[in-house]
Amino acid sequence: MVGWLPQYQRSWLSSDLIAGFTIWGLLVPEMIAYAGLAGLSPQAGLYTLLATLGLYAIFGTSRQLVVAGTSASAVLVFSAVSGLAATSSSDSANLAAGLIVATGALLVVAGLLKLGFITQFLSRPVMAGFVFGLAIFVCVSQLPKLLGLEKGDGNTLQQLGHLIRDLDDASVTTLVVGLAALALLWGLEMRAPRVPGGLVVLALGIGLSALFNLADHGVAIIGDIPTGLPSLSVPDVRVDDLWVLLPSAIGMMLVIYSEALGAATTFAEKHGYRLDSNQEMIALGLANIGSGFLGGLAGGGSLSQSAVNDGAGARTELSPVFASLLSLVTVIALTPLFHDLPEAVLAALIIHAVSHLMRVREMRGFYRLVPSEFWLGMATLAGVVLFEVLAGLIIGVLLSLVLFIARASRPRVSVLGENPAVPGAYLDVQRHPQARTTDGVLVVKVDAPIFYANAQSVRDSIDDLVENAVVRAVVLDLDTNDDIDVTTADQLVKLRHSLDGRGITLGLARVHAPTLLTAERAGLIQAADSSQVFPTVSAAVAWATEDQRRI
Repeated sequence: MVGWLPQYQRSWLSSDLIAGFTIWGLLVPEMIAYAGLAGLSPQAGLYTLLATLGLYAIFGTSRQLVVAGTSASAVLVFSAVSGLAATSSSDSANLAAGLIVATGALLVVAGLLKLGFITQFLSRPVMAGFVFGLAIFVCVSQLPKLLGLEKGDGNTLQQLGHLIRDLDDASVTTLVVGLAALALLWGLEMRAPRVPGGLVVLALGIGLSALFNLADHGVAIIGDIPTGLPSLSVPDVRVDDLWVLLPSAIGMMLVIYSEALGAATTFAEKHGYRLDSNQEMIALGLANIGSGFLGGLAGGGSLSQSAVNDGAGARTELSPVFASLLSLVTVIALTPLFHDLPEAVLAALIIHAVSHLMRVREMRGFYRLVPSEFWLGMATLAGVVLFEVLAGLIIGVLLSLVLFIARASRPRVSVLGENPAVPGAYLDVQRHPQARTTDGVLVVKVDAPIFYANAQSVRDSIDDLVENAVVRAVVLDLDTNDDIDVTTADQLVKLRHSLDGRGITLGLARVHAPTLLTAERAGLIQAADSSQVFPTVSAAVAWATEDQRRI
């Protein structure tokens, strides 16, 4: 806990304070906007900062990561809660708090069980496609506020169709306000990237709205935001509702953790320190539990927010702690300032924030590298747009698992030959034509561990190779296997019997100790004869050659 504090240097203080003030200016408008995105009251976004920034600073291991509400987690909260029959806004807020606390609890448990590796099952193209689809979903969901129209029902395409049909009823004044805010945000980003554009647009939006009384001209405004500290309360969620929310909590846990770990890793590599992935899970979980108890949003580690923090000179987690203190002042005394904020300005802030998630260049790169994985990402994107957010993520995960299983079940079986430049070293003859094979001896190696899902496929591949060659001995290099399961041992025994029936001997090379132990227990060694197990491929080939001479 607070791993950065014992090494803290006084010279870092000014940089951390400046960075803290900078991210406060970024986070306040974003959190108010994301609260609307999650279907919660504006103050919920500010309450988030009171919990997530400080708790992560205490328990996290990244020095630059900013943990606050994110667009992805806000949409996931809205998607999950809107599927339940909430009778009022307070009921929706209670369900959202229950979902966020459940997500936090799952993260803490996963961290304690050292399950930090689980996001490795979410491939980068799948996450990129999910985030891209999420950005489209968010933009379309914010267009009604930008146009002064009612939001339609259905998926993203249906909502877009509803907007197009109702364009004649759009508020020109609202549209001008929203487009002006967007233009200013993108202009400041291009011309003055160090200026907190969100805070500038927020201040101008409030000032111009009050000056010209935009509410009387059909522009919707935020209205009153309660002043004062939130109350600490445990969400009162029925068990039936909790079971319905659990799949969403699992999906949100994966998204929050993978997004945060990706951002944290970026800055850890940049500044030369190591992360504890399991502790990161615990820290994110505690941050979400705290936010849920305060009635805030789901908290995650945003790359854009963290990049602003790092760019402003943050050296440690003291910068978000300072931002949290400024947020406390905002909640206690400054919320009346947001009364006249136009909702179109909030929509512009959200659209601007998520526009950076539409990474067309990255998707093109996936297509050039591995087209099949590009289409995985596109399928995930389509799932988000055509169905809903969680369904899109599930589609991506399932397709990734199918692709993984398909690849794992059909590993490549390489034929090896001796490297003429390095005696005793063996290479794949297909990739290295200069490698020399030994007459009558087939040396094979599986380019992946053999296990129950691919053992039959490996055996069939070796049988096919034997049928297409004049072979008196087969040497199987088992270096890729640290252990074998019962199914693998059984298939290897059957392979031995099949080869015996053809008058071909089988030798095993580079057998690891755990594999050897399992093989002995399973009866493989007795079937293959322990005298035909060798420490190196060259020793096995020498035995096979001598065996042929005796014949």
